[in-house]
Amino acid sequence: MPTTGLHLGLSTLFIRQGLLSEAQIAEAINVSRKSKLSLVSTLVTEKLLSAKAIAELCYEEYGTPLLDLDEFDIASIPDDFLNKKLIEKHRCLPLFKRGNRLYIGTSDPSNIAALEDFQFSAGLHAEAILVEEDKLAKALEKILEEDLNSLDLSGIDEEALAGIEVTDTDKRHEESTGDSSDDAPIVIYINKILTDAIRKGASDLHFEPYEKRYRIRFRIDGILHEVSEPPISLSGRISARLKVMSKLDIAERRVPQDGRIKMKLSRTKSIDFRVSTLPTIWGEKIVMRILDSSSAQLGIEKLGYEPDQEQLYLEMLAKPQGMILVTGPTGSGKTVSLYTGLNILNTEERNISTAEDPVEINLEGVNQVHINLKAGLTFASALRSFLRQDPDVVMVGEIRDLETAEIAIKAAQTGHLVLSTLHTNSAAETLTRLVNMGVPGYNIASSVNLIIAQRLTRRLCPECKQAEDIPEHELLKLGFSKSQIDSGFTVFKPVGCDLCSGGYKGRVGVYEVMKMSDEIARTIMEGGNSLQIANQAKEQGMRDLRQSGLLKVIQGVTSITEINRVTSI
Repeated sequence: MPTTGLHLGLSTLFIRQGLLSEAQIAEAINVSRKSKLSLVSTLVTEKLLSAKAIAELCYEEYGTPLLDLDEFDIASIPDDFLNKKLIEKHRCLPLFKRGNRLYIGTSDPSNIAALEDFQFSAGLHAEAILVEEDKLAKALEKILEEDLNSLDLSGIDEEALAGIEVTDTDKRHEESTGDSSDDAPIVIYINKILTDAIRKGASDLHFEPYEKRYRIRFRIDGILHEVSEPPISLSGRISARLKVMSKLDIAERRVPQDGRIKMKLSRTKSIDFRVSTLPTIWGEKIVMRILDSSSAQLGIEKLGYEPDQEQLYLEMLAKPQGMILVTGPTGSGKTVSLYTGLNILNTEERNISTAEDPVEINLEGVNQVHINLKAGLTFASALRSFLRQDPDVVMVGEIRDLETAEIAIKAAQTGHLVLSTLHTNSAAETLTRLVNMGVPGYNIASSVNLIIAQRLTRRLCPECKQAEDIPEHELLKLGFSKSQIDSGFTVFKPVGCDLCSGGYKGRVGVYEVMKMSDEIARTIMEGGNSLQIANQAKEQGMRDLRQSGLLKVIQGVTSITEINRVTSI
């Protein structure tokens, strides 16, 4: 912010020379404070004095060298000295270095604070050089707008960019922060980044400030890719814009905040972004999760289940009671699997309630509750309330503790279908996790119907994938059976083309679907471990994650490299 302080030397000089009256000076000072401009800039803007007259007078009074900026090459200024925060704050411009001296172009040589700040920043002795205010203003505008002009605004879909909704809350927020210019380059740039992320099928956007650079990355098909590196000087403006759009407090930079943005792409299509800010030592890192409600409308046939796995899932969804558990690490597609199941169950005859942290996708016809730990609304308390609301189907976002597990199991045993998730590595480990929480084995055996462990693997691009020749002994080491190898199949590898990202395009699920059988129930009640449970399930025909992944390789859907990345041999 430009300095607004009163420079008594200049004021006295103008009055003493008879150029301005005391009343005019007082009014100019008042205007400068309101407009947050320097006194010299105000005098020139208000046409009380010309920039040339002020410069010549200061030259005579202070003996400061006078430079014509029209004859100076702005591009010759070393980038090391272009501290844009100080330039904007003091409306001064570092011009050149001679020895251990840095010469600062200013229209107000009485502004000692500016020289001291530049001296401290550069570690050099700072000296003033007089320049005319109007020419300085043009030079400053060019320097300060340079960063914005360097932003990549090519290929902009104006219709899509115009579609970002601005609610009344957003407008009030923008008015209070002065960020209401809809055609400002920073606004256009952010809108372009958001629409690019949607076009490229990104799931997350990362805005990351560092000491000397700022980068923006998209997570596409589970992998982060750097897509833009705007100037570090724009870090604060990017954060402020995203926080305004998310209805967050832009003045609060010390604690994390969470918000949402809605982008309306057309009259019938909109995308939500879940926004999370995190204070780091170099500024606020902002991560945005794209919440596309259309992903909840996917048919189960598109998720990647093998026919027998899909049939098991549908059979368990059709049961009136019991528990279906989906497990896997963050980003493995658990939410989509659950929402797909809910979408199948979402009929007029059923009362469905969900407890989520947070609610990611809105489903019409489903009563969704956002968990609020600060207010005391936990998974357990929400689940208790659901049971008093005459539910048919209950979805609990995650079973994190014994209390939630016990209530969920009780609901499953008393005529309700319960869907939930845990964070474990396999279906068998899910059962032992419940035991370790303190749930009795007989309760687990009598309530759990189905467990699905899953991962997401990238699909090979059909346009550029290439066959690769792998010896039989290597295929056997990778886990393929002799019968699979003898039946003949082609292994493909990624190549990369204009239509994909590194040889991959989209993702598909890899699943381990374990039905609760009498044998597995007996193993649990006898205190069996996850290895014993897994072996029992495999004897009954369950494919583990690795085997399901290798089937995707045989089908030409993905590569061995991808399966090695998401599963273990």
